Amino acid sequence: MSFPRVSWFASFLVLAAVPAVAADGYPSRPVRLIVPFAAGGAVDAIARTLALRLSEQFSQKVVVENRAGASGNIGAEAVVRSPADGYTLLFTASTLVVNPLIMKDKPPFDPARDLTHLALVASGPLLFVTPASAPAGSVQDFVAQAQAAPDRFNFAVGGFGAAGHLDVESFKHRAGLAVPTVLYKGTGPALVDLMGGQVSGMIDPLLTSLPPVKAGKLKALAITGNKRSTLAPDVPTFAEAGYPEVNFSTWYGLWGPAGLPAPVVDKLEAAVKRFVAEPDTRAWFERQGLEPSGVSGARFRAFIDQETAKSREIVKLANIAEQ
Repeated sequence: MSFPRVSWFASFLVLAAVPAVAADGYPSRPVRLIVPFAAGGAVDAIARTLALRLSEQFSQKVVVENRAGASGNIGAEAVVRSPADGYTLLFTASTLVVNPLIMKDKPPFDPARDLTHLALVASGPLLFVTPASAPAGSVQDFVAQAQAAPDRFNFAVGGFGAAGHLDVESFKHRAGLAVPTVLYKGTGPALVDLMGGQVSGMIDPLLTSLPPVKAGKLKALAITGNKRSTLAPDVPTFAEAGYPEVNFSTWYGLWGPAGLPAPVVDKLEAAVKRFVAEPDTRAWFERQGLEPSGVSGARFRAFIDQETAKSREIVKLANIAEQ
């Protein structure tokens, strides 16, 4: 019995068409959204909101998977090593680009080379907070008191390399403060000690720092960014206080493995844009002190490059890399 002969070129065309067809029908099964931090933090909260809305758009479940460890590197590496088919994605924060600059043991991947940059989802300012009982009523007061008695002052940091950590080191450098930085294993315990007066100050996202300010347990002296927040209109910016260089913000983005097919990239970028344009989404972000973005493509990559350059500068100036 004989079979029709098919040329090798025709076979190649059939095989080459398979990924494109699969990408055009994406997603046809559940998608994993890996969050490289423990559940309960800001990254996790935003990721779960995004996952819910993408599930509705795709008519497929988008499931958040928390894979914490190594300041986000464990979860990010899992995405780097996943198939480039769009079914494993990464949602994380600025630590992704800061970690390679500050860690003694460098991450086993290059974010610029080994990940597909999909979209900036949201960003927002950070508050400089002190214990409610602290005598300083302004940034200038705090600086004067810390310069006069540096052994009585310190700063809490909820995560090594986080935006708040870089802002603390930038502020110390610009203000000439020779006070220690105390590293905690999370924002929660750092805020507890700050409210208890065990530490003197902290720079942290509004999502976690503003509630204790409103409850009278902390005092806000300044906010990062180029404008005051509508959630805390009485709090001046660092620029107003004389420190415009203290301007790191908290931001959150979406990535996939390198080499994602163009139709998958297009669909994910469009989905994020629809997500951030929804009135309910915008209202939710506003309540968290965040601004939705949706910036993607070359503009997102340019944003990452800019943030990386800013981070590299303060890491060098303040010498905060692991020894």
